[in-house]
Amino acid sequence: MIEVQTGASSALFGAPGHTSVSRGLGEFQARRPVLITAMDETVFALPVEGLDCQRLSEFMALCAPAVPRLIITERRALALGLDASTPMTLPLSASDDANAILALVSDAINDRTPEAKPASRAAAAAIQLVKSSHGLPAILAADVTAHSVRCEESVVRVDADAVARFADDAIHSLILASEATVPLSSGMPARFAVFRDALGGSPVAIILGRPDFTKAVPVRLHSACLTGDVFGSRRCDCGDQLRLALARIEALGGGIILYLAQEGRGLGLANKMRTYQLQDDGLDTFDANTTLGFDDDERDYGVAARMLAMLNCTQIALLTNNPAKLDGLTKAGIYIASRMPLEAPINAHNRRYMTAKAVRSGHRFDHLIASVADRT
Repeated sequence: MIEVQTGASSALFGAPGHTSVSRGLGEFQARRPVLITAMDETVFALPVEGLDCQRLSEFMALCAPAVPRLIITERRALALGLDASTPMTLPLSASDDANAILALVSDAINDRTPEAKPASRAAAAAIQLVKSSHGLPAILAADVTAHSVRCEESVVRVDADAVARFADDAIHSLILASEATVPLSSGMPARFAVFRDALGGSPVAIILGRPDFTKAVPVRLHSACLTGDVFGSRRCDCGDQLRLALARIEALGGGIILYLAQEGRGLGLANKMRTYQLQDDGLDTFDANTTLGFDDDERDYGVAARMLAMLNCTQIALLTNNPAKLDGLTKAGIYIASRMPLEAPINAHNRRYMTAKAVRSGHRFDHLIASVADRT
């Protein structure tokens, strides 16, 4: 007879820290505040995403007598001209309304250089949590260690140390949720295997043909791109790379495409559109990400390695131009026997984007380099 565990560490509830972060992530995605604790500190944190005058006023009232401050990432602090190596805390003035706060965290040009100091451990954990929610990477936070918050009984409490462990925990929580055969227009047989993780994501492995797992399997890691994959956007090469990978794998007799929920190099669709606006204002794709407060690439390939391991695929021929994918998978224990380039077409809309990838992150575009040489 199975002994039933009723505590918070049971098979149903999981470890308390992991559960608290999962619930806190859901609250941030719904733009609700949470309490984050670290050692002897508690902060009351609200995502800046969706901030308006009413939400700001109500949050300040709940924090009273504590005064909320703005917490931004290290990248955003550097973009504002601050000397930063950690997330930073910025004081707010009485004249800072919701629009002023949003401008401070997202505008490309900001004449204001506020005073700042390193964020506390709990506030830094709140920044990490809001990035995982794919919201704007900034929060309002008040130190409420010395007093309780009104309606505290209905507010989710999150452990700061558990936030740091959550991404790795989510990778290990991956399960194979469902799979089915899906006929493709090319006639190549395909099996779609849908995984589920603790972040709520559903990465998919598309097994094309009948790959030989005793040899290096052709594999493409593809980050989801709604604009390119579905609508044929010409400002990136994502859709072209997906179609090239499909054709290459079919020509090789089979392989795997991992379709990963990493829109906008891990920023999420809403933030990707924000970076597009910053690019329209003159920034390249990497500076747009960092100006908004993100790293230039927020993707982690641990989940891809876990998917491959669960498919018993441990040696691959990787279809990519991106050296970071090679490094990420190798560090995660996947043996990469070879690399196959994917040379997508260059057009007037994506040339600047692809040049930035080649120059700034080492993407290997031999056809682009040759094209640039021909023009000089």
